[in-house]
Amino acid sequence: MDNKLHLSRPGRRRLTRDTALLAVAFAVGAVTLAPAAGQDPGAEQIPALREAPLKQYRAFRRMHARNEKFNQEAWIDAWTEMDGAAFKYEITSERGSDYIRNKVLKAILTREQDLVMRGESARAEISAENYLFEEPDAQHSEFRYVMITAKRKDILLVNGRMVLNPAGTELLRVEGTLAKNPSFWTSTVNIVREFAMLDGVRVPVSTATVAKLKFAGHAQMDVRYEYETVNGRPVDLASIHRAGGPNGH
Repeated sequence: MDNKLHLSRPGRRRLTRDTALLAVAFAVGAVTLAPAAGQDPGAEQIPALREAPLKQYRAFRRMHARNEKFNQEAWIDAWTEMDGAAFKYEITSERGSDYIRNKVLKAILTREQDLVMRGESARAEISAENYLFEEPDAQHSEFRYVMITAKRKDILLVNGRMVLNPAGTELLRVEGTLAKNPSFWTSTVNIVREFAMLDGVRVPVSTATVAKLKFAGHAQMDVRYEYETVNGRPVDLASIHRAGGPNGH
């Protein structure tokens, strides 16, 4: 595979700018879209939002990104650890496009580290401070859907829906589009994030992000998480398959 993007100088400048902005957008799928405590009465009808928050974790993360138009892709595996206002990572392997590894995947990890360090993760939590919640009057499905609308235009928020179990006690999936596009050159950014319960804490287990660029086609990223500890306690990695996640029903 050719690891270089063959672009004109203006095109490379635009791509560099957009991939930097997309790193911010992709970081949403890395550090956010999790339930938050302290809901107002409007969210009290959704029990899943009252779950114990994720305050600490150590997880092995498998990251893959690709651009269809330029036939470029890359992979990074890394140990990641979040504890309060600190986030650190250690890359264990990497391969594929130099450009995507350095400008997208590594940039995402760096941006996530910056967001956590500056205490900005709360800007993207699923909370009444950030979202309006609305349920359809009638739902005829094995799942319960709650529409979420961002209260402000912010690239750390999404407009879309939560997918819950029928009782509303388990958050299975969040899906939607960014409430604000990272740049003029980005048409849409779609995010789907799946969750599972580990030791009483709801954690993300996978994130899929697709960004449509006006001059560079579609950029896609997939991230999967394998947890070693959650909120300071060791977890059984196999338990994620028994936790009733979205793919385990």
